[in-house]
Amino acid sequence: MKLLLTSAGIRNASIHNALLDLLGKPIAEASALCIPTAIYAIPGGAGHAWHFISGREPETPMCELGWKSLGVLELTALPSIDEALWVPLVQETDVLLVNGGDPLYLCYWMRQSGLADLFPSLHETVYVGLSAGSMVMAPNIGKEFVGWRPPSGGDETLGLVDFAMFPHLDHEMLPDNTLANARKWAAGLQVPGYAMDDETAIKVIDGAAEVVSEGHWERFLPQRG
Repeated sequence: MKLLLTSAGIRNASIHNALLDLLGKPIAEASALCIPTAIYAIPGGAGHAWHFISGREPETPMCELGWKSLGVLELTALPSIDEALWVPLVQETDVLLVNGGDPLYLCYWMRQSGLADLFPSLHETVYVGLSAGSMVMAPNIGKEFVGWRPPSGGDETLGLVDFAMFPHLDHEMLPDNTLANARKWAAGLQVPGYAMDDETAIKVIDGAAEVVSEGHWERFLPQRG
């Protein structure tokens, strides 16, 4: 997959252009599936899911970008239906739009549903993550972001990239998301970490990461010793 890991969706022209570069065609010619699952594990999740799916999230634009077609892929439903009903759809879709919420809950259902098993074969698919939808690609998220706890415990996620993310840096509604706290978070990681504000994303092609930003961000290297 080609990845666009955002803090808050397609917020500015630079991130929008990065999406077009990954797609290789206009948004109006691309099919998309949105995945709201992560949002159900936080307070008010059902309402937030509706806003996401219906394209009523102007602060975190994803579904409202003018896609040729848009469907909903609810991961918690997939284990109870035949794979023939959803696997070909995922394989044929240009873009996966993955909402924020709780990254460990999202990781759990990506694995339980079988979607995570498909990822290595989706060579041309563009994956666009929003907050938790981005964080889930890391090897782990850090104890600071553990909310919902998986049966296995821990903070491990999918590990499809070799870095971790601290989203919503210096957000006015999230007073704990300071650069000082990001540095403390990074000190507990075994991989590089990126603190990124809502005007920042990371584009990943064939494992190579490139920061795309009209805001501010900082990269941290793991401490050795």
